[in-house]
Amino acid sequence: MEEIKQLCGLITAAAAACGVLWKLGEKLNAVVEGIRCQLRTEILRTYYRHKDDKRIRQYEMENMEHNYHAYKALGGNSFIDEIHGEVTSWEVVS
Repeated sequence: MEEIKQLCGLITAAAAACGVLWKLGEKLNAVVEGIRCQLRTEILRTYYRHKDDKRIRQYEMENMEHNYHAYKALGGNSFIDEIHGEVTSWEVVS
């Protein structure tokens, strides 16, 4: 009987741990989604700022590259692939 009580205690503790991990997972997903949204916004801001003259400063291109790779690592979609492809064809100025 004592073994059953111990087993029930372990099951309860495991269930509680699963609940905590589930909530942490939900929060982590929200953080990832928020970061991905901010990266997408920054990529688009840079794109629309320079799309008419199709020229971009070197530091902005470097930022674009960092943001793009982070965005893709976080599961970003192919829409930004098209934007990135266009921007990389632009003239880079110092």
